[in-house]
Amino acid sequence: MSTTDFEAIQKWAKLPQNIKKLLLANVFCPSCGVTTIEKYTLHDDEFGILLKGKCSKCGKDVARVVENE
Repeated sequence: MSTTDFEAIQKWAKLPQNIKKLLLANVFCPSCGVTTIEKYTLHDDEFGILLKGKCSKCGKDVARVVENE
C-alpha cells in the first residue's frame, strides 16, 4: 500500500486549488487516453511531486509528475 510523503503534501498545499483541479483532470492512461486520476497518493520526487493513483475510467494504475517551478 502506498503512503503520501509529508514533503509532497507541503508542495501540493502551495498550489492554487484551480491548478490542482486542472492537474488531476489531465493524466494520461494507456488504455483511455486523457483521464482524471483518483485514489491518488503524493510522493516527493527529484523533479517535483509524483501523483500515483487510478484512472477514473478503467481503474488501471496511472501517474503524473507535477514539475518543480
